[in-house]
Amino acid sequence: MKAASAKNRPVIVVGAGIAGLATALRLAPLPVVVLTAGRLRENTSTAWAQGGIAAAMAGDDAPALHQADTEAAGVDLVDRAVARAVTEAAPACLDHLAALGVPFDRGADGVLAMGLEGAHSRHRVAHVGGDGSGAAILNSLIKAVGATPSIQVRERAAVEGLITASGRVQGVRVADTDLTGRAVVLATGGLSGLYADTTNPLGAAGRGLAMAARAGAAIADAEFVQFHPTAMAVGRDPMPLATEALRGEGATLVNRAGEPLMADTPGGDLAARDIIARRIHAALEAGDGVYLDGRSAIGDAFPSRYPAVTAACQRAGIDPARARIPVRPAAHYHMGGVAVDGSGRTTVEGLWACGEVAGSGLHGANRLASNSLLEGLAFARWIAEDIAGQTDVHRARTDDPGRTGTFSGMGASTWIRDCMSDYVGVVRSAAGLDRAIEALTPVAFDVQHRQADPALAGLFVATAAQRRTESRGGHLRDDCPQTRSPAPARASLTLADLAHSGSVPGVIDRTARALA
Repeated sequence: MKAASAKNRPVIVVGAGIAGLATALRLAPLPVVVLTAGRLRENTSTAWAQGGIAAAMAGDDAPALHQADTEAAGVDLVDRAVARAVTEAAPACLDHLAALGVPFDRGADGVLAMGLEGAHSRHRVAHVGGDGSGAAILNSLIKAVGATPSIQVRERAAVEGLITASGRVQGVRVADTDLTGRAVVLATGGLSGLYADTTNPLGAAGRGLAMAARAGAAIADAEFVQFHPTAMAVGRDPMPLATEALRGEGATLVNRAGEPLMADTPGGDLAARDIIARRIHAALEAGDGVYLDGRSAIGDAFPSRYPAVTAACQRAGIDPARARIPVRPAAHYHMGGVAVDGSGRTTVEGLWACGEVAGSGLHGANRLASNSLLEGLAFARWIAEDIAGQTDVHRARTDDPGRTGTFSGMGASTWIRDCMSDYVGVVRSAAGLDRAIEALTPVAFDVQHRQADPALAGLFVATAAQRRTESRGGHLRDDCPQTRSPAPARASLTLADLAHSGSVPGVIDRTARALA
């Protein structure tokens, strides 16, 4: 194969949420193939996102303040260079979306209406339709992709694994067919679907992370899972989300007796998510109930200001203008992921990662509200620039390549979700983490098992949580409640690390045999 024809091979983007579609658009006019397991708009967390995009655009704000809030929320584990780059890029990201036709909420003067969310020191969150930001942004991106001739979208194309040769990712395997490309970008989302209580699509089960790990990629900050404090406890799976913007407008968290839950906590109802989730979890464990009360602050404006929240409440027989909304924490976001540098490159040649699947260091131990969609947009540009600037474009291998990954259907099984919630949830302990590791390991290393990838993703979280013997951000150990100072460094793990950890009796022998 000639070098010229190698350069004409497409960039393969796995995933069709904001990270995947934004990357595809930024790559134009390079040929791109976007693969999505379902139909467009299906099974993507972007479409469900009620929060907006944070950007320092108001007169009293600045990227440096946004960066400071990001670092404070991340509890001393944020990569400062990444935080600086992302927060400085944020205004341009909003301008880019506006140019694509995203109808951001604006005041009568035409200026963006910026909302206030937890742990932000300024009003800096741009929304669409109050709580419909994700769906509106996704619609605009899909329209733009459809108008871009260099982008081909393949729906119902579940990626079964990565194709590797000579230490480089060469492509992906879809329905027993090999698709090779000049680069592969993972934009597969997170792993909150591994938990029994989740606000994410159930297909968000860590398959992208697992595929990357099986190809040799390092996984960073895996222990840090964000549990959104105000998922609606209305008997639905996944759980509907009561957006943080409600508390930004004055809604309060109260116990069963109607007493304020967060009154004695710095930041109150707008404290960082990990702090509020812990408080709610403790109240529920003590037998109390926790509710979000927006009757006074929002009242009859609920349907017009927050139509998605109102609809979810009405389906449960609740009128949020007249009644309190029962809430509890639910897995919402993974701060960790496939380790990447400032250009989105993983530790394996030929493989990039964007969005929630990536562990960029932006979020540290706890994500600042409305920084997730922003991260996907910012890194989409940098990844596209990096791939477009590659001068050494490798030709497809003609020998028999290796293939990684397993096909596990659309979600994690009930036993994995229960295991993760019981032992790797809001509160963790050494004993519980040992149980999770022992249960997950045999399945994670049995590549013929349909649940191997979700089990492996969960195993990364549990093992990293076992190794971090302190409490920080989204990682709470009741047997190690202290937060160390200075903070222990960010940590990464590989598949080989899991196989040879020997942290649970019997595990090392089984996993070593699986890797042999």
